[in-house]
Amino acid sequence: MLPKILPNILDIETLQALYRDGSLTPLQVVDAVLDRIAASSDGAVWISRVADEALRAAARELMAGGGPRESQPLWGVPFAVKDNIDCAGLDTTAACPAYAYHPERDAPVVARLRAAGALLVGKTNLDQFATGLNGTRSPYGAPRCVFDPRYISGGSSSGSAVAVASGLVAFALGTDTAGSGRVPAAFNNLVGIKPTRGLLPASGVVPACRSLDCVSVLATTVGDADRVRRLAQGFDADDPYSRLGQQRSLPKTGFRFGVLAPAQREFFGDTRAAQLYQQAAERLAALGGEPVAFDFSPFSEAAALLYSGPWVAERLEPLRGFIQDHAEVMDPSVRAIIGGARGIDAAQVFSGLYRLQALRHRVDAEWARLELLLLPTAPTIYTVEQMLADPLALNSRLGYYTNFVNLLDCCAVAVPAGFGDNGLPFGVSLIAPAFTDDALSNLAAALHHAGAGGLGADRGAAIPPPVTPLARPAPADEVVIGVAGGGKAGQGYGFVRLG
Repeated sequence: MLPKILPNILDIETLQALYRDGSLTPLQVVDAVLDRIAASSDGAVWISRVADEALRAAARELMAGGGPRESQPLWGVPFAVKDNIDCAGLDTTAACPAYAYHPERDAPVVARLRAAGALLVGKTNLDQFATGLNGTRSPYGAPRCVFDPRYISGGSSSGSAVAVASGLVAFALGTDTAGSGRVPAAFNNLVGIKPTRGLLPASGVVPACRSLDCVSVLATTVGDADRVRRLAQGFDADDPYSRLGQQRSLPKTGFRFGVLAPAQREFFGDTRAAQLYQQAAERLAALGGEPVAFDFSPFSEAAALLYSGPWVAERLEPLRGFIQDHAEVMDPSVRAIIGGARGIDAAQVFSGLYRLQALRHRVDAEWARLELLLLPTAPTIYTVEQMLADPLALNSRLGYYTNFVNLLDCCAVAVPAGFGDNGLPFGVSLIAPAFTDDALSNLAAALHHAGAGGLGADRGAAIPPPVTPLARPAPADEVVIGVAGGGKAGQGYGFVRLG
């Protein structure tokens, strides 16, 4: 019997509270999850799952050791893993059946979460070889936005996002090279953490761009996603891009955050998204931040390098032999993108590296004035029909505000930012230089809590506050208003408090 106390959308804090007071057991949660999966209307979420009885046996094994314990901070929490990350006992397909292999061990990030007591439910769908931001490039089907099945789920971590937003699991792992964890979070009213490169090891992950790949976390709250990120992170000698670094602080009040000048705001005609971005900026200012107009052009030019520059060749390198023998079974869009790298030579690679280094100098000048950026996660959303009709151009638009983040060595947290009058969610991202993950998550939690819109598919659910409160919001007798420049790039944009 499904316990009535189990929320529609699962979160770690609620599950652990119910476990502690004895109201719920991991076995009951597993049974509820299996019932929900059986009743789900979106059959494209999963590529493979742990067998039902094996999942129940794992829950019983946890319970045999007693109740929740400090040594297993994720005790009894169900989770999912994107199917380009190895999980022992389940094939890794990267959404390409001909590529599938059977790993002998978990990827380190998965092993750490299982050791923490989390219960693996299964492997989720994705844009093939993690090449796409829309969720339609898979032979296993296209997961849909939980609010309207006509619309894309976002990708490439499509199944992971829908599994969390639908209440099938409490959190999921994705990957994020160009926005693949953040975009589906935005389209399904979720939080998506894209950590500093190398903070979470990428051993056991099918490479997309090996030097840029990040394991990401999708959850309903920033607190949940950040907890998982902290448990999964740590140096791994088997990952040549794994690295250690001292976490840097950010001000809890008076922090300067970059906002797009009016002339640099691109929403591809989506006026609802433009309005919601403006409202998110006002909320962050009311939390004690100082909005500063900044020049987005060097960030945008860096973003363009990811697919129009030599980094496409990095996608080809690990798949060169596979494409030579199996090109006909690949998704046409994925084949066109990766296969197109064959014409890139070494001189072009160095040219791209030189161009990126020059852009970093321009970006450094902007960071000298700012602690973080507030950007739309995606400028708009499309229907599945629209995406299939123009797959390359529309997918490119989805990465307009995400593609630069790994190239410029930043971390990011995507958070929900409300709904348009069409009933579809919108998200924004807080972005800061590497190794500000801890502080950025606390700011993101405050911004999420300041808004409204619930958790995942449940728009009525309460959003928890940040662990560490930020600055006092503006008193009731103060009015925060936006002041925009005349519409030319570089003109002022800010907020004024009237008391």
